[in-house]
Amino acid sequence: MLYSTLWLLFAEEEGGLFDLNATLPVMALQILLLMVLLNSIFYKPITQVMDERDEYIRQSLTQASQNVAETEELTRKYKLELSKARKEALELINQSKKEAQEIVDNKIKEAQKETESLVFEAFAQLKIQQTQALSVLENQISTLSEQIKQKLLTKQFIV
Repeated sequence: MLYSTLWLLFAEEEGGLFDLNATLPVMALQILLLMVLLNSIFYKPITQVMDERDEYIRQSLTQASQNVAETEELTRKYKLELSKARKEALELINQSKKEAQEIVDNKIKEAQKETESLVFEAFAQLKIQQTQALSVLENQISTLSEQIKQKLLTKQFIV
């Protein structure tokens, strides 16, 4: 059977499975010519477009990663600045509270001193008025006692 198959392949009769005549090199030349034409007309432009697309994608990815890195750096920088600003604001608020408390304390001390001085003045005036009232009363008592004495003496002389 092997012989019969080989005989069909390489038979010199025409119309066999493979005819090894001048058409074989022509067919091979046609295939090579078709490969060259397809390569130059179809595959080169397609590969060029694909290469350009790959390059564009690579550049886009590079640019995107640079933008992400820059964004992260800006975010970190702004967070740091925001943190500093918050700290400064808290310090300013605390300083303002402290100053306001000092002002309030000073005002309270001044009011207490003023109140104490007013109380001291009022006490001094009351002391002066008491002294004046006592001296007036002493004068009146002495006048009244003199009058009582005179009335008693005059009544004793009358009786």
